[in-house]
Amino acid sequence: MSRHVLRREARAHWVLLVLVLAVALTGLCLNGYVEHVGAEGSGPVAPADPTAGPEEVLSGGPVVRPNPDGTVTTRAMPARTIALTFDDGPDPVWTPQVLDVLERHHVPGTFFAVGTQVNKHPDIARRITGGGSELGAHTFTHADLASTGPWLRDIELTLTGNAIAAATGCRPTLLRPPYSSTPAAVTAGLYGVIRDAGAAGYLTVLADLDTRDWSRPGVAAIVSAATPQGGAGAVVMMHDAGGDRSQTVAALDQLIPRLREQGYRFTTVSRALELPAPPAAATAQRLRGHALRWAQLGSGWLAAVMTWFMMAALVLGLLRLVVQVWCTRVHVRRVRRAAGRRKRYLGPVSVIVPAFNEAANIQATVRSLIDSDYPEVEVIVVDDGSTDGTADLVRRMRLRHVQVIEQENAGKPTALNTGVMFSQGDILVMVDGDTVFEPDSIGELVQPLADRDVGAVSGNTKVANRGGLLGRWQHLEYVMGFNLDRRMFDVARCMPTVPGAIGAFRREAVVDVGGVSTQTLAEDTDFTMAIIRAGWRVVYAPDAIAWTEAPSSLRQLWRQRYRWCYGTMQAMWKHRRALFEGGASGVLGRRGLAYLLLFQVILPLSAPMVDVYGLYGAFFLPPAQVAAVWLGFTALQLGTAAYALRLDGEPLGPVWSLPLQQIVYRQLMYLVVIQSTVMALIGDRLRWHRMVRTGAATEHARTGAAARQ
Repeated sequence: MSRHVLRREARAHWVLLVLVLAVALTGLCLNGYVEHVGAEGSGPVAPADPTAGPEEVLSGGPVVRPNPDGTVTTRAMPARTIALTFDDGPDPVWTPQVLDVLERHHVPGTFFAVGTQVNKHPDIARRITGGGSELGAHTFTHADLASTGPWLRDIELTLTGNAIAAATGCRPTLLRPPYSSTPAAVTAGLYGVIRDAGAAGYLTVLADLDTRDWSRPGVAAIVSAATPQGGAGAVVMMHDAGGDRSQTVAALDQLIPRLREQGYRFTTVSRALELPAPPAAATAQRLRGHALRWAQLGSGWLAAVMTWFMMAALVLGLLRLVVQVWCTRVHVRRVRRAAGRRKRYLGPVSVIVPAFNEAANIQATVRSLIDSDYPEVEVIVVDDGSTDGTADLVRRMRLRHVQVIEQENAGKPTALNTGVMFSQGDILVMVDGDTVFEPDSIGELVQPLADRDVGAVSGNTKVANRGGLLGRWQHLEYVMGFNLDRRMFDVARCMPTVPGAIGAFRREAVVDVGGVSTQTLAEDTDFTMAIIRAGWRVVYAPDAIAWTEAPSSLRQLWRQRYRWCYGTMQAMWKHRRALFEGGASGVLGRRGLAYLLLFQVILPLSAPMVDVYGLYGAFFLPPAQVAAVWLGFTALQLGTAAYALRLDGEPLGPVWSLPLQQIVYRQLMYLVVIQSTVMALIGDRLRWHRMVRTGAATEHARTGAAARQ
């Protein structure tokens, strides 16, 4: 209610947040591209264009070079010359075993490596080239180049070249497209890939003999498929990654001695055809390769961390729900037992209504308080420097037991303390100037104060203007979040907030803490925490209902929640010593403050990353898995909402809007937490944002009165 002259709020953090989220999304997308594109397996897939390729390729040798004039040159291995080739590696398990066999028999090989695997295992790539074998390209993600556009082909080849250049210092010149086999199987689509690769400086190497070891046909079948007939030379295709390659390793150990006995020699593709050695990579290409590797590894770490975080958040959310439901059931049984008792008269009640420019609702608020069925109620309206005639409106009502006090604008806490000073009762009810009570609300609210250990009671605040989508969302939030939480806090004896809209206090407790503090913007939270730390219990009375006017626009909602969140952080910091104290104060600290820190600060601060991960999952994770998670989460929310509404005696109609709440409302809430955290960290003060009243509480009072008549 008070207004402060402050400097302009910092905005640079929003730019930083956008940049961080953009980098995170880029990293996750890179990981998605690396891990999920081309992940179908090592077996053949249907090509984009299944028509046959050129005849000179179909009937030619396995090494294919398209010429600039449109012709094509193919070459075959010399007689009794074997080039053993291995696709899909390097693999940390199987590639070293393949290399061990080759080194034991003093045989070099030609390895067609996947760029992402080279980035993961550059040491194995260096072992390949350092041991006399050669390294060719097998695309970056094992993508089916025949089914992709030219731009993606260029990316795949460029990234693979960079990865190999960074790992080995050489630029690859040989290429084997994934899902290719023998020349006779070349299609028009695959020949287009070969032609584009030739223009990029690659020589395409197919196979004379495809062992199909990826299908694990057995060691004998692999050896048989790798054995040429009639003394012809051959390029033999095997795999050193992509699954269990134990059969390949065993077959290789049998194949090499057998073919040597038949007079075959083993060499690499380049040496067999007397091709020049791979050229040294340019410094710029090696640097690009190193940058690519660290980006890939970083994206993998980010995805792993985010996956673990999502799992942790899910587990915490489920545990929270389980605890909420259990505590709610305990609280419901407790309330039902108390409901059977006759209401007690506990002495005069003084209702304090701080008001600043509340002309839209103040008369309905005061009327609802005077119409209470509690025997003895005085109402004290403290006008805190209103400029809209709030005090005059109350005076014109000419109601008994209603007192109007005017003061210079000093803020809501000061207005409440002024009301306490002028009040007569030992029970104080504090009410916002836009709130309408039910006739039995005061009586229900004060009943727990019959217990001498109880110092304060929280009532049940309901949204009056719930007609629009924004109103429905706030109504659901009040019923699901605030009220379920308050039942849990009551059972756990760590209620952090008695809302300003409806709360009852024992005068003795108010005196114990020195009145309502002016040190934070969330004076209700600060006040409640102080009462608990003074040794008093704070409980929840769900049947004490108050109707309040919620913000009717996103701008007003932002301002209200920003003030709430910022003030709550102030109160948490102010009462941080409760974490290390004993008794009721320690319970508040280790239960209430810890809960607020985890679920109202830490998790909301990380929520933008959750949304980024959701976008990543929508594009790169299995659709069925994503749909199952979303449907399960939504069903859980709907079930919780239905349970909470049923407890509060509310209709289930608004539940349909709950899934939509995740699109706008949730983002607004976590952005509020981010803004509040930044402002708290830089030590800035928040100006008081007053909400424009529309008279929704007054309209609800009229509707309720008409219904009762």
